[in-house]
Amino acid sequence: MLNEEKTPAEGEKTTEAAQPAALLPPQKTKAEAFFTKPLALALCAIFCCVLWGSAFPCVKTGYKLFEIDTTSAPSLMLFAGVRFSLAGVLVIVFGCMQNRRFLAPKPRNIWRVLLVALFQTALQYTFFYIGLSRVSGVKSSVLNGLGVFFTILCACFVFRTEKFNLIKLAGCILGFGGVILINLGGDFSFTFSFLGEGFLILSGLSSAIAAGLVKIFSRKENTTALCGYQFLTGGLALIIIGASFGGKIPHVSVGGAFMLLYLAFLSACAFTLQGFLLKYNPVSKVAVYKSTNPLFGAVFSAIILSESDQLLSFYTLIAIVLVCLGIFIINKFGEKRKKT
Repeated sequence: MLNEEKTPAEGEKTTEAAQPAALLPPQKTKAEAFFTKPLALALCAIFCCVLWGSAFPCVKTGYKLFEIDTTSAPSLMLFAGVRFSLAGVLVIVFGCMQNRRFLAPKPRNIWRVLLVALFQTALQYTFFYIGLSRVSGVKSSVLNGLGVFFTILCACFVFRTEKFNLIKLAGCILGFGGVILINLGGDFSFTFSFLGEGFLILSGLSSAIAAGLVKIFSRKENTTALCGYQFLTGGLALIIIGASFGGKIPHVSVGGAFMLLYLAFLSACAFTLQGFLLKYNPVSKVAVYKSTNPLFGAVFSAIILSESDQLLSFYTLIAIVLVCLGIFIINKFGEKRKKT
C-alpha cells in the first residue's frame, strides 16, 4: 500500500513533466501551413471566385463556338452534360492522384451520390443553361447571387444545420433587393420570364439543396469522391436525356474544344481548391470571399460579351453592391459559433 502512494512532490514533477508534451500543438502539414496563411487564403479564395465568375460569359461564348441552338433545351442539356462529365473525370483523376489509389464512393453511398447529382448537376445546370441562354451575362451573375441566400434559408429551415437570425434576414433582404433592382432596369419596367430569370432562380434553389446534401453526406463519404462522381453521373444523365430528345452540338472546332475544356477545368479546379481551403480554415473565412462572385461575373460578362453599357448602368451597379453586401453580412456576421 505504501509503495502505491506518491508524495505531492513526485506528483507535481510527473505533472510538470507530462504537461509540456500534452500542450505541444500538433505539427502542421505542408498543405495546412500554406493554406492557413492569410495571404494564401485570400489569393486562393479570390481565384476560385474569378473562375466561377468567368463561367457566365464563357458558357455563352461556348454556345456560339459550337453553334448551339439556344432555343433547344435538349441541345443545351447535351452541352452541359459534356462539360460536367469531363469535370467529373478531372476531379476523380485529381482525387486518385491525391490519395494515391483509385477513388470511388462506398457502395452504400451510391444513392447519396445520385441524389446530389440530381440537384447539383442535373437540375441546377439544366435550369442554369436554359436560363442563361435567355438572360444577359451581367444579369445572370447577379441573379446567381440568390443561390447564397437560398443556401442560408435551406440550412436554417430545411436541413436545420444552423440557426436563422436578424443579421441573416438583413443580408437576405439586401440580396433580394438587388435582384429586384436588376430586373427593374433603367425604365423601371419589371422584365421577368419563367424560362429566363425564373430558371436562374430555380438553379440557385437546386444549388442550395445540393449544398445541404453535400454537407450532410460528406460525413459519410469522401468529399472529393462524392462531388467528382456526382459531376460524372449528373453529366452523363444530361447527355443521355439531351441526346434522346434530339439535342445536337452542330459544330466542333479547336476553339470550341478549348472553351469546353476550360469550362470543365474551372469547375474541377475551383471545387478542389475550395475543398482545401475549407479543410484547413473556418468556413466563414472562406465563404466571405464568395461575395465577389456576382462582381466577377458581371465584369467578365461586360468584357467578353460587350455588355459594358448594362454593367455601367446605375441600377446594375447598385444591384451588384446590394447582392455583394448582403452576402458579406451573412458570411461575416450571421453565424454565431456554437459552444462545444
